[in-house]
Amino acid sequence: MEGTIAEMITYSKYIGAGLAVGIGMIGPGIGIGMIGSGALNALSRNPEARGPIATNMILAIAFAEALGIYALIIGVILAIVA
Repeated sequence: MEGTIAEMITYSKYIGAGLAVGIGMIGPGIGIGMIGSGALNALSRNPEARGPIATNMILAIAFAEALGIYALIIGVILAIVA
C-alpha cells in the first residue's frame, strides 16, 4: 500500500463524501416510492379525486426530495472544504 498520509486523508475525504450522499439518499428514495405507491392506491380506490391526490403527492415528493438535496449539499461541502 503506497501513498503518503496526505493522499490517504484525501481519499478518505472523498469516500466520506460519497457515503454521506449515498446513505443520505436512501431515505428519500424509499419515501418517494412509498408516496407514489400510496397515491396509486388512493387513485385506484377513488379515481374522481385525481386532482387533490396528485397535488398532495407532488408536494410530498418535493419535501422528500429536499432531504436528498440536503444530503448532496453536505457531500459536496465535505468533498471541497474538509
